[in-house]
Amino acid sequence: MAEHTSSSITIEAAPADVMGVIADFARYPEWTGEVKEAEVLATDAEGRAEQVRLVLDAGAIKDDHTLAYTWISAHEVSWTLVKSQMLRSLDGSYLLAPLGTDRTEVTYRLAVDVKIPLLGMIKRKAEKVIIDRALAGLKKRVESTPGV
Repeated sequence: MAEHTSSSITIEAAPADVMGVIADFARYPEWTGEVKEAEVLATDAEGRAEQVRLVLDAGAIKDDHTLAYTWISAHEVSWTLVKSQMLRSLDGSYLLAPLGTDRTEVTYRLAVDVKIPLLGMIKRKAEKVIIDRALAGLKKRVESTPGV
């Protein structure tokens, strides 16, 4: 990723539980807020999503896009844009760092480029809002769902 925005949060759960929620795309509309639909289009040999279509409604940004996912390890997943109506690029990742038995630091990195011209400062602010909402939603979902 070139220029990106990143943020971290601590979640009171094991990394496997956190990654379980991240990998459960069908349930994204239940906890992300901006994702209205999620459809896994392709999976790898282990059954993990390789391509996912997401319908997004984030106020000013409404989009139907497809992302390609790379499962780097049990603690890291990244994605890149395959196609979109509004976006030129979208690269991101979640990196999970165990903090003892049932605590995980989650770092979310994101770089977005839209087809309409925007000042770099406005793009970074939008990335920060997306990241903060996603991390808060992920934390709430993981911590409120027993035995995720």
